[in-house]
Amino acid sequence: MKLPIYLDYAATTPVDPRVAEAMMDCLTLTGNFANPASRSHVYGWQAEESVEEARGQVASLLGAEAREIVWTSGATEADNLAIKGVAFAHRAKGQHIITSKMEHKAVLDSCKMLESEGFEVTYLTPSNSGLISVDQVRAAIRTDTILVTLMYVNNEIGTLTDIGAIGALCSEQGVLFHVDAAQGAGKVPINVKAQHIDLLSLSAHKFYGPKGIGALYVRRTPQVKLATQIHGGGHERGMRSGTLPTHQIVGMGLAAQIAQTELSEESARITRLRQKLYSGIQQLSGIVLHGDPEQRVPGILNLAVTGQDDETLLLALVDIAISTGSACTSASVEPSFVLKSMGVKDSIAFASLRFSIGRFTTEAEIDFAINHITTTVTQLRQVAQKTSGKM
Repeated sequence: MKLPIYLDYAATTPVDPRVAEAMMDCLTLTGNFANPASRSHVYGWQAEESVEEARGQVASLLGAEAREIVWTSGATEADNLAIKGVAFAHRAKGQHIITSKMEHKAVLDSCKMLESEGFEVTYLTPSNSGLISVDQVRAAIRTDTILVTLMYVNNEIGTLTDIGAIGALCSEQGVLFHVDAAQGAGKVPINVKAQHIDLLSLSAHKFYGPKGIGALYVRRTPQVKLATQIHGGGHERGMRSGTLPTHQIVGMGLAAQIAQTELSEESARITRLRQKLYSGIQQLSGIVLHGDPEQRVPGILNLAVTGQDDETLLLALVDIAISTGSACTSASVEPSFVLKSMGVKDSIAFASLRFSIGRFTTEAEIDFAINHITTTVTQLRQVAQKTSGKM
């Protein structure tokens, strides 16, 4: 069976072979398999040493200190811990939170849960180009605001938030700043100190590490206090209990180290491939680019093919693996809430596809994708014209 070309790296990335090899060494009796919390024998000591090495590798990617990294099961859990943890720990100071309408569901649903607990949430509306400005945040901050939570890179359209400017504003106003960097870590430079970030979520499977492991950066100076969400053995300095998965943590650490080492070169290559893909698809008429053309992550391209619907396109483009932002409900199919928040019409939103390029994408694959897309869309339009002519 011939598999389609994979252009859905924003959904998940394949584990880098170097990472997979390191993980394999942590699974069997002859490897580094032990519980890192077992401090009564050499097996546990070795596992703990590997976990702490990985903690340092992830911290280095973020410009943080190793002791500021808290292991989680992924960015979803990290978002929950950051948002709910701040809300319940700082409730006496205020109950106002600021986010945006285009955040990941892990953020939006956490905020909705807090609203049911009496918190007030301001949802900022992105511009038509998919950006949240520092002026919007400034206008929304109140005396009772305790947290601003915004994503660095939007997972659907790839736009970049100016987290440095927003972080500086939050620091000046005494408001904690949380960044969901699941789509940004390993793809664009991050420095939590320089960008005034108090909390930052990331997930290994977005930068060629394994699924099921992530981390939350928690600033220590001055220390950010969080209300614990998962209770148990008091692991991770009491912030997140649960036996640490040595093999996954080792994989995430190495993936972070590779991403940091290769970031500049990889970013330039992927940007070039994205631009080539966009230029090739633009040969077709009626192509609409979603999101700011400049202020964006290298690998994500979200386009509308006007006159088509995304489900038909997905079925027709069988030789490439891509995604759509539409969501199925029990009664209907709804357009992407991200695109709707930007003011995109339903007819355009329903015609939109996300292409995401990654480490293992080749130029030949981009050439194939351009030809497949242009040929398929042209055929679909010809069929539509014939059908409408007969009617």
